[in-house]
Parts: sequence; structure tokens; C-alpha cells
Amino acid sequence: MNRDANIILLRPHITERSSLLSETGVYAFQVAPYATKADVAVAVLENYKLKVLSVRIVNLHGKKIIRGRTEGRSAGIKKAYVKVPKGSKIEFV
Repeated sequence: MNRDANIILLRPHITERSSLLSETGVYAFQVAPYATKADVAVAVLENYKLKVLSVRIVNLHGKKIIRGRTEGRSAGIKKAYVKVPKGSKIEFV
């Protein structure tokens, strides 16, 4: 689908694990819930001008939250792991 790249890639997902993966050319992004692998690949190409080798998508479910007698759920997120060619880097400011 042809969607705006800024709506597909919400923010980089920066954790200790994603920092280690970035050394091997794999970067993690939090993406929109309706984003597909093709959408993510096009968004990275538009935003960072890099060719994408592969995209892996992970759905993280929200955690259960209890406040007193009330039970609820936190919002889940959708992550995408994007692999770029050797020698290419994405700088997050």
C-alpha cells in the first residue's frame, strides 16, 4: 500500500538488545499497527535512503495492569527489525 513513511515508522526502538543488533546491520523500529513488511521497507528507503535486505515483524501484546480492584491492559506495540547491507548505517539523533 502507498502510505506516508512518517506514519509507518513511529520511532526507533532503542534498547540494549537493539543496540547490539545495530552493530550487525539490523535496526529496530516501532511501527504502525497496520504496517506490513513491504510498507516498512518502502518507509526506510524513503526516510534513510537505504536498500532493505529483509524485514521481520514482531507483535508485542500489552501487559496486564491491576490498580486496586480494577484490571486492565497496557497498549501493545508492533516492532519491525530491518536489515540493511554491510557498511550502511542509520544514525539516530
